[in-house]
Amino acid sequence: MGARPEGFTYAVTAAGEVVISHRGVTATTLRGRRAADFLDDAESGDEQELMARLTGNYRRGNERTARNHPRNRGR
Repeated sequence: MGARPEGFTYAVTAAGEVVISHRGVTATTLRGRRAADFLDDAESGDEQELMARLTGNYRRGNERTARNHPRNRGR
């Protein structure tokens, strides 16, 4: 398996938005129901994994296979 996600942080604004950052750079902002769901899930699970999935910044484990595919050789 790949390395565990790291470097994610989140902050809740006065308006109730959740701002997720990765290594100090804003990755996404959650509003409304998505923000509330995130806060509920963050309390009960792995925050780093959850933030990686919400921002789309996570490894799927197939990068090497895709790189070696004949269609992608020479890129």
